[in-house]
Amino acid sequence: MRDQTAPNPTAFTAPHPRTMGSVNWRGMWELYLKEVRRFWKVVFQTVAAPVITSLMFLLVMVFAFGRGGTVHGFPFGDFLVPGLVIMTMIQNAFANTSSSILVSKVQGNIVDVLMPPLSALELTVAWTLGGVTRGLAVGAVCTGVMAFFADIHVHSIWLILFHAVAGCLLMSLLGIVAAVWAEKFDHMALVTNFVVTPLTFLSGTFYTIDRLPPWAQFIAHYNPFFYNIDGFRYGFLGQPASNHVPGVIILSVLSIVATFCTYGVIRSGYKLKA
Repeated sequence: MRDQTAPNPTAFTAPHPRTMGSVNWRGMWELYLKEVRRFWKVVFQTVAAPVITSLMFLLVMVFAFGRGGTVHGFPFGDFLVPGLVIMTMIQNAFANTSSSILVSKVQGNIVDVLMPPLSALELTVAWTLGGVTRGLAVGAVCTGVMAFFADIHVHSIWLILFHAVAGCLLMSLLGIVAAVWAEKFDHMALVTNFVVTPLTFLSGTFYTIDRLPPWAQFIAHYNPFFYNIDGFRYGFLGQPASNHVPGVIILSVLSIVATFCTYGVIRSGYKLKA
């Protein structure tokens, strides 16, 4: 007689729900990899093109205005390199998060990211780290290429790393907020052309602010990108336009505030969830 208590191999067993724990590390990691693969698939557009643009800036500025000139005792080309590198890094960090989210919204596949069991904090971290990774990748390649055309000095590797990560982190977070707010590409172009580009170009990338009139110097000290570029350049040359300690504090505070604001926007579902 058959034992009724023996398990039936043909019986249907309901799948057990996967336990994620307090943090969905696997989901967050996969979203981060998705962001990295997204820009790496078109590496010539997302990494090589910005590097070539920065190199053109360097060559044009050096040959047109500063060939043979010095700034703070350094050749003009050596002075330009750190500013161009960090400017390119933060612009690409912003572009990565803003384009990723906005394209998903416009194409209607943002739901593919919102439906999985990922919290607002996990989405914020994965998206942000994707932008930071692209910014750092562009910065590394840009520095390597420019080393063939100018001398790369290193005064403080820790300040270089801090300002590289802090600048990319802040701009990645701002890119998320801008993409959530924007409803079409014209809105994003408005932010890029009238906010990001002017603030980065007018923050001492190509010059020292002591060449500006007093009123312009006063305004420059309220531009957070000035502290980012000035601190990054100090890490290379050891010649800051201002005290680098307040810059570290300001960028740290802004990054923390931007993180909480971005998290709040995503958690609220503003312009993300119908």
